Amino acid sequence: MATVSSAESKSAAALKKSSRYRSRSLSASSTDSYSSASYTGSSSDEDDVSPREKLQKNSKEFSDFCVKNISQHAFGRREIEIAEQEMPGIMALRRRAGDDKPLKSAKIVGCTHINAQTAVLVETLVELGAQVRWAACNIYSTQNEVAAALAEAGYPVFAWRGETEEDFWWCIDKCVNAEGWQPNMILDDGGDATHLMLKKYPAMFKMIKGIVEESVTGVHRLYQLSKAGKLSVPAMNVNDSVTKTKFDNLYSCRESIIDSLKRTTDMMFGGKQVVLCGYGEVGKGCCQALKGLGCVVYVTEIDPICAIQACMDGFRVVKLNEVVRNVDIVVTATGNKNVVTREHMDKMKSGCVICNMGHSNTEIDVNSLRTPDLTWEKVRSQVDHVIWPDGKRIVLLAEGRLVNLSCSSLPSFVVSITAATQALALIELFNAPHGRYKSDVYLLPKKMDEYVASLHLPTFDAHLTELSDEQAKYMGLNKAGPFKPNYYRY
Repeated sequence: MATVSSAESKSAAALKKSSRYRSRSLSASSTDSYSSASYTGSSSDEDDVSPREKLQKNSKEFSDFCVKNISQHAFGRREIEIAEQEMPGIMALRRRAGDDKPLKSAKIVGCTHINAQTAVLVETLVELGAQVRWAACNIYSTQNEVAAALAEAGYPVFAWRGETEEDFWWCIDKCVNAEGWQPNMILDDGGDATHLMLKKYPAMFKMIKGIVEESVTGVHRLYQLSKAGKLSVPAMNVNDSVTKTKFDNLYSCRESIIDSLKRTTDMMFGGKQVVLCGYGEVGKGCCQALKGLGCVVYVTEIDPICAIQACMDGFRVVKLNEVVRNVDIVVTATGNKNVVTREHMDKMKSGCVICNMGHSNTEIDVNSLRTPDLTWEKVRSQVDHVIWPDGKRIVLLAEGRLVNLSCSSLPSFVVSITAATQALALIELFNAPHGRYKSDVYLLPKKMDEYVASLHLPTFDAHLTELSDEQAKYMGLNKAGPFKPNYYRY
């Protein structure tokens, strides 16, 4: 009897603790520690302590970092090593340019997603001679173990999964403004580091040699700055380079949209009705994947060219209001704001899943759901039920933020292509002679695009055909490329 009683006592204590934890997590805001727990880690009382309140040092007494838990560094290092095996292009660039140190004296502020693949880029830039300080561009996409591994390696990294809005800007500020540090390059994803430095440290911003930006949102902000005459340094639009647009946006999203939805909802796709808002490269990739698994896919578009592409690919182009009552899944991929409004969500059927694949977290009007008449219920990390007074509920993923980076992982091979593109853009801007680039936004030279692609071809044992002298003369091409004019649409 004593044994049974003891077991019952332990079970009751565990249940009580579980209930306390559940009630705390369900009533918490978007920045609760429940959200910030690393997806490979476990929750504990320590998780309730903000990393900003911890005094952490790595094994060499280095403390210029702020991560969730430095003791997780060994797990993060293994994640990085796995990623390196699947990132042949960036590793080849590291080997080829390592001796030349083309980024010697470069001081780079990085603001990107912090995961195993980004860590490979960070360590490549350092291998090429750069000094770096790194923050996250998304409050949910950081792999805590990887951030710990970078900190253990001696890199100033300020990021953890589940930052508050205040934490987010504090981390970027720590990367921009540090004692004895004058950055001269920015590697941005979304434009937040550029925005902060321009607004808060304008004198420091003028010392920047170049900005490399990889997202639709960030590029849009750069063109706005340029148009307003506020962009005082040259910037490279990596997002619209062919190797980024076609590979990261199309092929990566084609795989990661399925991964994200499977991990968060465990759903079966066959027969589901899906509406995809936006038929750019991201939208195209998502539609291909969902159609391939048997979904009935609708597309919304503002652009007649993208719309007719969707039609020719076999998708019905509709207005969201026409199908919103019947669909099972809504995915946004536009880069715009208020694409899905409270009015739309009021019409959705119970159980509808809604998520965002665009960089901007404004596509779904999540703030309109934070009203007294609706109840939020945390189901699992990055998955919320939003419940209407009549009992209807929708399933909101990652609170409207990038679902693939918040709820799953990206294929390392695709990130290798983007990372190599980013590294080459940094090398180009940093080493460009004075006057080559004015204070404007530039596309990556096509020759570099082709070089990035060539770095990845050996993986497939692919053998390029070479032009003969006669063929090259007939086409008016250099035998070594570039092989297409800038206006060519791949």
